[in-house]
Amino acid sequence: MKPALSYHSTVVPRQWQQLPQGELMANAIERQLNQWWPKIFGYHLLKVGSLSCALDTSACTIKHQIHLTEQAEQASVVAEPDALPFLEQSIDAVLLSHCLEFYPDPHHIVREAHRVLMPDGYLLLSGYNPLSSAGLMKLWPGVKQQLPWAGRFFTPSRVKDWLHLLGFEVMYEQRFFWSSLLGKHKPESRWQQWCETYLGYFGASYLLVARKRLLPLTPIRPKWQRTPAFQTSVKGISARQGLYHD
Repeated sequence: MKPALSYHSTVVPRQWQQLPQGELMANAIERQLNQWWPKIFGYHLLKVGSLSCALDTSACTIKHQIHLTEQAEQASVVAEPDALPFLEQSIDAVLLSHCLEFYPDPHHIVREAHRVLMPDGYLLLSGYNPLSSAGLMKLWPGVKQQLPWAGRFFTPSRVKDWLHLLGFEVMYEQRFFWSSLLGKHKPESRWQQWCETYLGYFGASYLLVARKRLLPLTPIRPKWQRTPAFQTSVKGISARQGLYHD
């Protein structure tokens, strides 16, 4: 497997307006998240990255929401996404929206989210889908240096592998926003609605909802005992008694 660490984007988007059709995609992500906010409870929601902080999460039942970015004017906590200044198991939910694509070590960002999450805490993660018309645009040399194609897109399957290795249980996966990200996006058009219905798998964006699971550290001894490999007596004769007599 090619390590994600081998790639580094020199440009990190600070707001959705920097991305083509960014505001429309942010609205689509918010609609997806709104299905989950009523199911998530706790005391602390951590929104990691400028794009996560810009999303409307007012529907979330968690009222204490921490905005963590590298931009002081947007943040309640200024820090890097791969160096979260929080204790282990202190956060109830983490939102990572379109963040992994633009940092050199996305594995460590996910590990940091796992570290600070409480047991059974939620990770809500969105990103660009390379298996889409937007992902195929990376093959065109004219856009390679532009956002979002300057970043590295990871398939949802690969991100799910990272989550499983850390001990997450992936509870939900959805692909949406069918678009090449070029030109105008017309969600009300019949063609766009048909694509969303029948080609949703190839949507430009995806959302994963995962839950942190912890295995018990104390092994549970089985109640049963192994049957001995041989019988200690045969036809009433003890194994300790001699079979022959002088």
